[in-house]
Amino acid sequence: MPTPYLSVILPAYNEEANINSGVLADLIGYLKTQKFTWEVIVVNDGSTDATQSLLLGLFQKTRGIKLVNNPHLGKAASIITGAQNSSGQIVLFTDMDQSTPISELEKFMGRFNSGFDVVIGSRTKREGAPLFRQVLAYGMVFLRTLILQLPFRDTQCGFKAFTQKSARAIFPVLARVHPLKIIDYPTTNPGFDLEILYLARKLGFKIAQVPVAWHYRASRRVSFIKDAVGGFKELLLVRYRSLTNQYS
Repeated sequence: MPTPYLSVILPAYNEEANINSGVLADLIGYLKTQKFTWEVIVVNDGSTDATQSLLLGLFQKTRGIKLVNNPHLGKAASIITGAQNSSGQIVLFTDMDQSTPISELEKFMGRFNSGFDVVIGSRTKREGAPLFRQVLAYGMVFLRTLILQLPFRDTQCGFKAFTQKSARAIFPVLARVHPLKIIDYPTTNPGFDLEILYLARKLGFKIAQVPVAWHYRASRRVSFIKDAVGGFKELLLVRYRSLTNQYS
């Protein structure tokens, strides 16, 4: 089978409502209209609702889709698993709820053609986002600039793409420093996006930011206090790993 141009990674944890709303069907419908070849890799993160059965029903009707079943390990592990199972020349991860629509990928292509290795979405307007989400976002901007010197306006947007070369360099390192651990609670891994970008810069890859559309989708997995504390701890952990050469 020829190498696809694009691999799309979709973490999925209890996504029954989103799948039933048609977002995955819309994503696949969009890809079918494109001239490039593609694959969709859905990583089922130990879902306890009807996610797996819905995915199996959809996959039986659609070519180019892979389903990978993990125990519940969290979003970061799902993205790493998806990247390790991808074969595209460009590897994109995005959210199942499509808060940033798959069509925004079109804005990335010129940057890859210009020689960038990693292209990340930047949410210029956070339409509908509650105040606590905005406070959390601006707090993370200050802390990541202070501690990690990351020069990016928005590190947390769940819409990021990589050349095959950069993906194959970045994600094996992340898999090594993140031992698999089964969990029993929802998690968004707030420090994971920071770590991806910190490691990409450390490895010398060129990173571009591109403004993308984004629409707030309410999530039971986001907790202001828990995510604020967790994000700060993970940010410090990234710095510690770097100082102790764990990314080497």
